Amino acid sequence: MSDPLYRKDILRLAADAHGAGHLPEPHQKGEAFNPTCGDRVTFEVTTNAEGRIQTIAHETKACVLSQASASILGRDAKNLSPEDITQLRLDVSAMLKESAPAPDAPFTDYAVFDGAVAYTSRHACVLLPIDALLNALEK
Repeated sequence: MSDPLYRKDILRLAADAHGAGHLPEPHQKGEAFNPTCGDRVTFEVTTNAEGRIQTIAHETKACVLSQASASILGRDAKNLSPEDITQLRLDVSAMLKESAPAPDAPFTDYAVFDGAVAYTSRHACVLLPIDALLNALEK
């Protein structure tokens, strides 16, 4: 496919669906919803005493961009703090809005969304799972 929004790497991440499902006993749950398109992402987490993510799961009823973003988080957000996820949101937002570099490890896979830079309406799709995870961590 030549469409930068639906590159093989994005489709692969979405299909892998790392972390998809539910936790048996989540400590916190957060959701984000995009009323423009109807995308909805829910994250469940357990955290340790320091607030770091121990286990993570998500339910993503959304476009392939949101699915891929949620998959990255489901795979790479373990052991991170709310501050780490807040920084990730800032970094991904800057990448999309200002063509800044992709986030540092463990989130270098967000570089696959560089094709979305020109499509400002799709920035929300990439950020929606991060917002859902932040909502879970704020509770």
